[in-house]
Formats: sequence, C-alpha cells, structure tokens
Amino acid sequence: MFDKKMFKNLDWVFLILLALLITVSFVVLASASANVSLNGSTYYVKRQLMFLGVGLVAMVGAALYNYRDLSHYVPLAYVGLLLLLIGVFFAPISENALTDAHRSYAIGNYMFQPSELGKLIMIVALAKFLSQRQERIADWSTFFGVFALMAVPMALILMEPDLGSTLVFGFTMLVMMWLSGIPRRRILILLLAIALLVGLIFLDLWFATGGFEHMIEELPVPLPMHTYQLNRLIIFINPQMDPIDEGYQLIQSMVAIGSGGLLGKGYGEGSQVQSGFVPSHHTDFVFSVVGEELGFVGSVGVLLLFLLLLLRIMRIANQSADLFGSLIASGIVAMLFFQIFVNIGMTMGFMPITGITLPFFSYGGTSLLINMMAMGLVLSVNMRREIKIF
Repeated sequence: MFDKKMFKNLDWVFLILLALLITVSFVVLASASANVSLNGSTYYVKRQLMFLGVGLVAMVGAALYNYRDLSHYVPLAYVGLLLLLIGVFFAPISENALTDAHRSYAIGNYMFQPSELGKLIMIVALAKFLSQRQERIADWSTFFGVFALMAVPMALILMEPDLGSTLVFGFTMLVMMWLSGIPRRRILILLLAIALLVGLIFLDLWFATGGFEHMIEELPVPLPMHTYQLNRLIIFINPQMDPIDEGYQLIQSMVAIGSGGLLGKGYGEGSQVQSGFVPSHHTDFVFSVVGEELGFVGSVGVLLLFLLLLLRIMRIANQSADLFGSLIASGIVAMLFFQIFVNIGMTMGFMPITGITLPFFSYGGTSLLINMMAMGLVLSVNMRREIKIF
C-alpha cells in the first residue's frame, strides 16, 4: 500500500536532472534524425515521444510499487526472460538488420528487444540472490551461484548475436558482486582472467591478419564470435585499413566530433551528420551529432548531466533502507555507466564498435522504455529509504 508520506522522500534533484537530460536528448535527436526518415523530419522524434509517454507511465508505476515485492516475482520473470530470449531465434529477422541477428520481436511497426528488458530483470534477480546470501557471501557456492544465475541469459544473448548487451550484463554483474561483499580477491582474479582472454583474442587476431593489416576470413584458433564482430576489433585498432567499408563509420564519426571544435558548428549545421556521412547518427552514433554541432562545450555539458544523474542514483543507493534496494540502484548505475562509456568511446575511437546505444539519447523505443522503468525503480528505492526491514 502506498503511503503519501513517502512523497517527502522524493529526490527532486534527481527528477530535475532526469528531466534536463531527456529534454537535451530530444533536442539532439531532432537534429540527428531530421534527414533520416522519408516520412518527414520529425518522424523519429514523434515516435520517441510516444515511447517517452509510455515510459513516464511505467516510471510512475514502478515508483509507486514497493520494490521489495519484486523479489517474489524473480523466478517467474527469470523463466519468462529465458523463454523470450529463446523465442527470438524463431522470430523473423528485421529488414534493417545488417547481419543475421535474431534480437527483436516485430510488434506492428515497432521492434521489441528482450535483452533490454533482461538487463533490468537480471539486476533485480542478482540483487535478490546477493542480498539473501549475506551470511554466506564469502562462500564459493555464492560466487559460482552468481555465474549459474547469469550464464544462461548471457549465453543466449551472445548467440543472437549481441555482444554489446552481453558485455553490459557482465559489467553489471561484476559491480554488483563487488558491492555485495563477495571477497574482492576473487573478483580481481576474475578480472585478470578476462584481461588474459582479451589479450589472447587480440593475439589470435594478430596472427590471423599478419599484424592487423587485413580483415579476417578464418582464425588460427576458433573463437565464439562472428567474423564481423572480430573484424570490428581489427578496425578499432586500425580503422584506416578499410576506410571505405568496415572503417568508414568510425572514421567519419571521429572527423565529425573533431571538426566540432570548442563551440561546434551550430545546431542543425553539422556537415558530416546532416550530409549523411556518419551512418546511424540517430541511434548508435548520436554522440557524433553532439560533438559536431555542439562542440567540446556541449559534449562536456551532456557528460556532466550524465555524471550528476549517476552520482544522484549512487546517493540513493547509499541511503537505501536495505541491501536489496541498494544493489538494485547500484546495478542500474553500473548498467547506465557502462553503456555511456562504451557508446561515447566507440564514437571517438577509443572503444570498439559494439552496437551499444547511448541511454536516453539514441533512438529506440525499447531502450527508452526500459531506462524509464529503471528510473522508476530508483525512485521506489528512494521513497522507501526510511522504512527499515529487519
């Protein structure tokens, strides 16, 4: 039951920051999508506004709902997520897919990507698992139990293939493990193993390409990744190797951002973006629009808004009445931070292209809806911070 007194716990600074970020995102999207659709310059903005409306309803609903009650539905949600992830392999492939990716369900003119919903479901599931095992948090059974919980959905998403979402799941898992009290030595050893694996992948690519000078056709050692994904890693290291095909998007994005200078070329005046030289500039590469048209100052302003919002969510996590709520809020911070860091990094050339979108800015209904639901969960934790559970 909702107590009206909980309204006094509302974090208005958080809400103002979120409102500012969303407002700026739509201003950027209006410019980014003006030359994309044949259905008019405002086509994507109108569609995104519709999803924002649905998202606001979902955010309010999530905020009013007691987040503690979510723990009762974790098993059902987990099974439902697995069924959705399995079913997507039998769904028709989107006409806009550049690869044979099975990632979405077509619902009329809209696409629903279950991996986006899965990010939120797994944050809640992992928060429940870790918060209920505090007395055995140092046991190896808890450590391996986390991997058992995450392994199946992550494997299914990797098979779609969707490396970007898989990485988001993995990073969020590591952060929540770290904050829950699992012995940090084990996590550091795990990170070392991951770094070693990445090093071996690049070494394998080196031998396959003769020093990152050619695209690959066959690897000396088979890897659980598609050829186009491995070629993206090579292009990340040497984009000039194929400047008119595989490296084109990255090169044009860096040119756009670099040409923005201090103050940018002006809103709607980005030559690289408005002339269509940067592919996907209203989705994955929307930050190229920020860099070219708003310049260094505008880019720093966007980053500052993101930073302040994440810091505010961390404050809410720290003030939570219980570990379950704290881990939910912390998991949402980890999810958003990783997506922001990787997306902006890939547009500037210091992270590989993985298809990860920029939260709230990139066009995409499922992503925006899930992010708004996540903000609602944060508010639910925030409003109930004085209600202790013993």
